[in-house]
Amino acid sequence: MGVNNGRLQRSSGLSREAFTWIYGRGANSMERPAPRNCVDDDGSGARPAPGPGETDVRAQLDRILASAEFNVPERVRQFLSYVVEQTLAGHADRIKAYSVAVEVFGRDCNFDIQNDPVVRIEAGRLRRALERYYLLAGSPDPVLIEIPKGGYVPHFCWRADDLKQPKLPPGPAPVLKPQPSSSIVDWLKQPWLVGSAVALAIGSAFAFIWMADLSSPAASAKGPALQEGPSLIVKPFVNLSKNPDADMYAAGLSEEILAQLARFKELTVFGRETSVALAPGASAPDIRRRFGSRYVLEGSVRLSDDKLRITSRVLDGETAAIIWSEAYDADLRASSIVDIEMSIASKVATAVAQPYGILFRVPPAAASGTRPLPSLEAYQCSFRFYRYRTVLSPTEHAPTRECLEQITTRYPDHATSWAMLSYLYLDEDRFQLNRRPGSPTPIERARDAAQHAIRLDPQNVRALQALMTVLFFSNEPTEALRVGAQALALNPNDTELLGEFGSRVAQAGDWKRGAALLEEAMARNPGYSDYYVGILALAAYMQGEDTRALELIRRANLQRFAIYHFVAALIFARTGHETEAAESRALFLKLRPGFFADFEGELDKRNFNARDRAILTRGAVQAGFPVKPRLASGTE
Repeated sequence: MGVNNGRLQRSSGLSREAFTWIYGRGANSMERPAPRNCVDDDGSGARPAPGPGETDVRAQLDRILASAEFNVPERVRQFLSYVVEQTLAGHADRIKAYSVAVEVFGRDCNFDIQNDPVVRIEAGRLRRALERYYLLAGSPDPVLIEIPKGGYVPHFCWRADDLKQPKLPPGPAPVLKPQPSSSIVDWLKQPWLVGSAVALAIGSAFAFIWMADLSSPAASAKGPALQEGPSLIVKPFVNLSKNPDADMYAAGLSEEILAQLARFKELTVFGRETSVALAPGASAPDIRRRFGSRYVLEGSVRLSDDKLRITSRVLDGETAAIIWSEAYDADLRASSIVDIEMSIASKVATAVAQPYGILFRVPPAAASGTRPLPSLEAYQCSFRFYRYRTVLSPTEHAPTRECLEQITTRYPDHATSWAMLSYLYLDEDRFQLNRRPGSPTPIERARDAAQHAIRLDPQNVRALQALMTVLFFSNEPTEALRVGAQALALNPNDTELLGEFGSRVAQAGDWKRGAALLEEAMARNPGYSDYYVGILALAAYMQGEDTRALELIRRANLQRFAIYHFVAALIFARTGHETEAAESRALFLKLRPGFFADFEGELDKRNFNARDRAILTRGAVQAGFPVKPRLASGTE
């Protein structure tokens, strides 16, 4: 088996005829919690139509199994087919860990539920795969299939907004390619993506819109003129066990990690040819002197009795210090080696390559008395951009904007610098930071910069992320979320993008789902920004979870960011903390004195839907903000 292939077999799962012959047909009578976005979970309490029938559910199952986004091993596909068909046959009560293990995973009748976690592990993988499918290719699908936690019986329901969005055919989404004769927005308007964000954008919301700019740098230069920093070499993983089979696992893991890291374009990763040319005993300083790479990723594999332990660490070539290390354990009896390699490689790449992560915490340094290399200049602007994003203050905004303008002038083909500059221009408008008067407007400059970045590199995730944000704040939420879904499809391991996209989902009115995406991004990237915490605080507030909102807003540390104080005032006021509410109110009005002169315009600019507009206006009145009487009376 080619362990470094990284491609899993896709098939249609168990045959429908086989299940029908064994179990017959019937109706499922068991009640289970409804999944998100169901017709009976839209907040209205109404059930406008009965649940989907057998034909509808089986058609949806076929769509899922035929999609490239549902990229899971064969046995997970069989797991899904099994529980769906059993439920449709009226045998939901038979769906237990024991029956799944025996009938799907081939365990014998002596299967020990306590000591063999195969069903629980694969159920978790199936839930994640379904979540990803419905986030991307399945976002317009009419029927939702969910496996609620705590059991293995699926729930079927109509999507709440199904009647409001177009249907897409099953199958993988095509790869977008720019058309030289049209603008980037025109060529992004491909039919397969039109529906992917409609459901999320139906209730486009105000959200922590001002706080939710989680963009990060990144990058890809068109051509060799300007490479990215920081740079990384992946040494081949070594086999530290006596079992020669581990050599195969080590080689496959090294290849998979290289493939995963290559998706992060803000990081320069030396290719396989460089990696295999390294001497086994080469130290990080030796590698830096020879290749100029500052960081080295190395690791080892140990195999014993079907138990695999993989360790990985990153060393700084300047100091030889270990700046990150982690160990992973896997059971070859519970998962295939391909699944194990892909899972661990994804975790390693995410931990190492994330913006605000381990490689981006230390500022770049040039040799004294020399002009920085082009790659170092870009890295310095990237580092400054990250630092600005942690505080969102006017004193950091101006020099960061100037740095990026200089880089894009000197190196006009550097796509990521254009993407970052787009955010700085956008912040002139939505945050009122160092706004330049005249034409073109900040929004126009931001849009031009984002579109230019994508023309330079259509698969640059940061460029797509920037365009998503600009479109959202240009009253085009549907288009924005469509572009965001495209970016996430390009690199699902990018937690910075995941957090940004989650914030947009929340702002589009789906607070529960957006918060879940944000929490996933935070769990996968310990170096997350306080932006995430602030957005989660607002999401909790909008869902009436006041205790959680209070805890989250006190965790966030964005004292120089005006909108933080606005949201804090709302939360403090509704939870009865009057002194803190007054302090936050005063700080916000000092930083944004003209905000409530056009409160309606501020809400309109941020795509705030009617329900959320009422909640925030009512909250502003309760917090003592100078809301105009006409607006205040409309909240009663």
